[in-house]
Amino acid sequence: MSMTNSDSFFANWTPRLLSVLRIIAGFLFMAHGAQKMFGFLAPPGAPTPPLMSQIGIGGVLEFVGGLLLMLGLFTRPVAFILSGMMAVAYFQMHAPGGFWPLQNKGELAVLYCFVFLFLAVAGGGEWSLDRLLRRNPRLHSGMASGRTW
Repeated sequence: MSMTNSDSFFANWTPRLLSVLRIIAGFLFMAHGAQKMFGFLAPPGAPTPPLMSQIGIGGVLEFVGGLLLMLGLFTRPVAFILSGMMAVAYFQMHAPGGFWPLQNKGELAVLYCFVFLFLAVAGGGEWSLDRLLRRNPRLHSGMASGRTW
């Protein structure tokens, strides 16, 4: 049984758009970390949290995790960790404000949680460093041994 043109289109573009989703989600998430860590686009006069506070550690995870997701490097474990972080953020910071995410302003935390959970299962897609390293084992072994390439 042959695939139709639309089936072929979807089969070709699904892994690419998975990568676009990963890149955009990582970029947006990284901005939250940059706001906490560096005051980037923070409201005027907003203090940056201490690095060793829960919010400071969250900022580091958001910034570094968002960057790794943008690159598609260690996508599955990073996305899994960030998904859990967003679940904790929702239940700790938003859920006490009411049951509905629209009411407690937790929609973004819920959405990030499930997008990251999806990425933890689906991987980084076609345009990711994970895929590049998987295709070229020599690059991967060079990274693991500390050699430059």
